[in-house]
Amino acid sequence: MQAQSLFLSMPAMARSRCRVSAIAVAPPNRRRVIHSMPPEKAEIFKSLEGWASRELLPMLKPVEQCWQPTDFLPNSSLPTDEFEEEIRDLRARTADLPDEYFVVLVGDMITEEALPTYQTMINTLDGVRDETGASPSPWAVWTRTWTAEENRHGDLLGKYMYLSGRVDMRMVEKTVQYLIGSGMDPGTENNPYLGFVYTSFQERATFVSHGNTARLAKQRGDDVLARVCGTIAADEKRHENAYARIVDQLLAIDPEGAVLAIADMMRKRITMPAHLMHDGHDPRLFDHFASVAQRLGVYTAQDYADIVEFLVKRWKLESLESGLSGEGRRARDFVCGLAGRMRKVTERAEERANKAEEKRVRFSWVFDREVVV
Repeated sequence: MQAQSLFLSMPAMARSRCRVSAIAVAPPNRRRVIHSMPPEKAEIFKSLEGWASRELLPMLKPVEQCWQPTDFLPNSSLPTDEFEEEIRDLRARTADLPDEYFVVLVGDMITEEALPTYQTMINTLDGVRDETGASPSPWAVWTRTWTAEENRHGDLLGKYMYLSGRVDMRMVEKTVQYLIGSGMDPGTENNPYLGFVYTSFQERATFVSHGNTARLAKQRGDDVLARVCGTIAADEKRHENAYARIVDQLLAIDPEGAVLAIADMMRKRITMPAHLMHDGHDPRLFDHFASVAQRLGVYTAQDYADIVEFLVKRWKLESLESGLSGEGRRARDFVCGLAGRMRKVTERAEERANKAEEKRVRFSWVFDREVVV
């Protein structure tokens, strides 16, 4: 595949001023492949069960040590007047946040709320799926408990926005229902090599996005929302470390298979899990949401390139030599050079976007008010 084909969304970005990068589009048309991992490689994941129990599961937090959404919200058990005062305080803090901030916050929340899809995706991966729904396998325990930890994120953000009165929660709820019904297609082919590369990247991306929404909330004077988003970002960072550790192990045991998987996912592009987002009105809702996130600096094309570069260093790919064939070395070189190529394409696309006419789009999430994309 030619490197330029990785960035097929760039011309559209320049035409519409929607500064959308390859991070923010539905997956390109590609040949559908399922069960691409050779069956014998499932034994690798069987052999790693002891490692997963020792090294992976301790990265999860016991429930009694976890924060819960109510820790950050007005206390409904207080007398009515005190509870209402806390809600008034929350609304006063959010009053100065612009509509475009709520667009990206809603988009992040909806992405988190599609957890049934994400757990289902991981449970399609050969060799690590939860075979019974309550399997004691460390891979299954990880997936269920990771899901349980992640479930708090959308719950907290949704309740916070509901109390703020700044968003049309019925439209938000419809979007969540549409998204779960639509599913996702990240191109992981029921293959845990590809799946864990995807989750390593995706958890890093959500860490970046929530961290940036925290920064913007603090700048606008809502310290509580900043703490909410920052706390969620910390969870995402911990989960990113866990998934990246799995890829560390695959690189140690099967460097050729692991580096080919990394290159495969990079060639396909890492599509966002909510790429099939829809609200029943805007057929390009995800593109428009991603454009606002790009414009605000919440999640950008440069962030995508930074994540690629971060993972190359995290996995020490530039120094990887042992166990690679000629094909494996070519795959390694492709991945190691990808961030630089992406930045050049992104810079040219942003120059064109900056010259384009400003475009405004109505978002149902903020009562059909217009937002610059």
